[in-house]
Amino acid sequence: IMSGSKPDILWSPHHPDRYVICDSELGLYRIGPTGGSETKAGALPLSEETAATLLAINSDTPYMKCVAWYPKHEPECLLAVGQANGRVVLTSLGQSHNTACKELVGKEFVPKHARQCNTLAWNPVDSNLLAAGLDKHRADFSVLIWDISSKFSPEASVASEKIRLSSVDLDSSTVVTKPLYELGQNDACLSLCWLLRDPKLLLAGMHRNLAIFDLRNTSQKTFVNTKAVQGVTVDPHVHDRVASFFEGQVAIWDLRKFEKPVLTLTEQPKPLTKVAWCPTRNGLLATLTRDSNIIRLYDMQHTPTPIGDETEPTIIERSVQPCESQIGSFAWHPSSQNRMVVVSAANRVMTDFTVFERISLAWSSTTSLMWACGRHLYDCSEDGAEGAIEKDIATKMRQRAQSRYGHDTVQVWRNHLLAGGKDSQLKSSHMKQCAEDMELKLQGNKQAVVYSGIKNIVKTSSGTTESRRCWSGSDRQSDVPRYHSEERCLALRLCGWISRGPDIDVEIFLRSLEHEREWERAAAVALFNLDIRRAIQILNKGATADKGDLNLNVVAMALSGYTDEKSSLWREMCSSLRLQLKNPYLCVMFAFLTSETGAYDGVLFESSVAVRDRVAFACMFLSDAQLPRYIDKLTNEMKEAGNLEGILLTGLTKDGVDLMESYVDRTGDVQTASFCMLKGSPGDVLKDPRVQCWIENYRNLLDAWRFWHKRAEFDIHRGKLDPSSKPLAQVFVSCNFCGKSISYSCSAMPHQGRGFSQYGVSGSPTKSKVTSCPGCRKPLPRCALCLMNMGTPVSNCPVTGKSEEKVDLTRENKLAQFNNWFTWCHNCRHGGHAGHMLSWFRDHTECPVSACTCKCMQLDTTGNLVPSDSS
Repeated sequence: IMSGSKPDILWSPHHPDRYVICDSELGLYRIGPTGGSETKAGALPLSEETAATLLAINSDTPYMKCVAWYPKHEPECLLAVGQANGRVVLTSLGQSHNTACKELVGKEFVPKHARQCNTLAWNPVDSNLLAAGLDKHRADFSVLIWDISSKFSPEASVASEKIRLSSVDLDSSTVVTKPLYELGQNDACLSLCWLLRDPKLLLAGMHRNLAIFDLRNTSQKTFVNTKAVQGVTVDPHVHDRVASFFEGQVAIWDLRKFEKPVLTLTEQPKPLTKVAWCPTRNGLLATLTRDSNIIRLYDMQHTPTPIGDETEPTIIERSVQPCESQIGSFAWHPSSQNRMVVVSAANRVMTDFTVFERISLAWSSTTSLMWACGRHLYDCSEDGAEGAIEKDIATKMRQRAQSRYGHDTVQVWRNHLLAGGKDSQLKSSHMKQCAEDMELKLQGNKQAVVYSGIKNIVKTSSGTTESRRCWSGSDRQSDVPRYHSEERCLALRLCGWISRGPDIDVEIFLRSLEHEREWERAAAVALFNLDIRRAIQILNKGATADKGDLNLNVVAMALSGYTDEKSSLWREMCSSLRLQLKNPYLCVMFAFLTSETGAYDGVLFESSVAVRDRVAFACMFLSDAQLPRYIDKLTNEMKEAGNLEGILLTGLTKDGVDLMESYVDRTGDVQTASFCMLKGSPGDVLKDPRVQCWIENYRNLLDAWRFWHKRAEFDIHRGKLDPSSKPLAQVFVSCNFCGKSISYSCSAMPHQGRGFSQYGVSGSPTKSKVTSCPGCRKPLPRCALCLMNMGTPVSNCPVTGKSEEKVDLTRENKLAQFNNWFTWCHNCRHGGHAGHMLSWFRDHTECPVSACTCKCMQLDTTGNLVPSDSS
């Protein structure tokens, strides 16, 4: 709709690079890339990339009020112009040599009574039909549908028409006065559009109502009273959706429910001048208000429910500013996505503008990232290539959970293998737990000590004896002082160096290290036990082994030359060259041999050596004064670094929680933290809010990954270790009449020796089935599908009261199979046997009870999901 000299824009229906600007005259422009071959020197820049060239001007039709472009390919530049006196003139832009075009150009369609023409609309299918909407006249119709191919016949015209036309100095053969259809008597028509779903239907915004006229039966019309009658326009993607406006408010209509608007958009402070659906994008509506330099966009998102019932659309509203000056009008490009040309109100300054789509991000619980922009969907998933950057902790935890990491509560040490076996920290923390488990089984009285870690064990150390031992397998005389006590033995055992027994025998440990091909470590442990010959033997074995390191032979030769003389060349060379050895264990071997008695810093502070080996070394060679100081210092280092190996020192105490906290802060691994802390003494450690937070977060993660079975197993495991975490029974089936729990009543012995048969129990004693309430003997509800009284088999064995006895609830021994369980909808309270309900909702959406329209299964958001770990 054009008012005054405000410009409007029309895109060509067939040429994606041509559009018309109409104000006091018609100007045809071609849009092209800046500096392109077709873009002439006088082109007007529209954006950084595009410019417009003026192709033709037509100023033959004064008093223009509205313009419509002929929709068919031929003639291609035919325009209908509605004038202030109600006439509709066909005109053309550019020279078309087509005879059909020459016949049509200049043709006029004249109403009986002159009044303003407000709107024009070509029929998209039958392109000969042109609808014109006129102002009100008491004796005339306001919607005239002209047939542009009709010929004017002078015989049929009455004298008055001849008189009226005689003043017109045009050839009367080009004037048509008889419309094909006349609609809307004694009313004004402000806007028109043909409905895309049926070319015989015309939607008109009349003076006080929206009316749908059917050309097959012009006497009838469907209408709805509303003020929003301006700018009616059909959504090209949803043919039943229509927008119209009145002053500052836009109404969205659904033609299938035409009684009231589906939606009314928020009111603008100023009157609207144009509303247009985007032709390339579903549900995007652009609106323009008077004297404004912004265009408001409304993105209508319909979210279908799983079965397909559409809810009310959610609308995302945003504004774009194509240019600085006030906007006169805009037009969406018919084929380029989200592109529009905007013309300013004042001096015909044009801007080519593309509305950028909002980018919406979605981050899945399986760590893949997706974002949508326009029609493109981008997926960003972790690169599975080996040697790439380290996997995210969430991916690692998910893979570990899949391999049942942490669930092996019998052989705890195997858990690090389930985690992939590559993380030395996980390995050492589980070794520690393994040692603890072993210790617990052996000595009941030491339980509290073991859980408190080596730091506390060493503090309680008493009765330390010092012994001096010679080097075995060497003729060296010097003695090295070593310290012994029961607590130090326990610490060595926790470090994994010795197994249970009175003798300190590391041979078993050495063999296991050789088996794992850790030659350097084995040699170091042998050397720390003052067996230089065994160390040399291990190094030789390592050098000759398959894919062994031949340099180990050289190290063995160097070892064999050990001398305890303080000023010997051997000592001098080993002290200086040992730092060049790459393997930390070889390095500490020579540090030990060249250090003074009691000053073993070269060994104790070599950070590349495993904590348990350094602690074991300290327990053997440090005095009662030095040992606690060293252990305290090492514990603080481990806590600051969040190094899991430090669990060996702290135990599962408050110190252990502090260490685990810095480990979680560094890695985010709540999985290991949860499993480790569950092992802690059930006292203060598990009640620590940090531990509770890790456990809850891990449970939420398992739920997010749909590992519901694993989460249930975790809860069972947690319940065994921490009985206070077991939730109370939250749901039980109670009788409608007396309110007592049915399951509870059944599990107790039938009172006063009555048999179950009196309560409607049938079948064998092990698979007895209750179909009436044991409290009041009223029947239980019936299943909505099979109409049998519900009731599940219950055990009629008396509850022994001994909680230690494990109840065997494996699949075969459960009395009530899931298919027979009571299920009901929390919304409509209808229900039945679980198996029957599931099979019903596979094929139906509504409740099986007749006349109940509840969509039970859709109310459950997780009801349609399948657990990821169900295999």
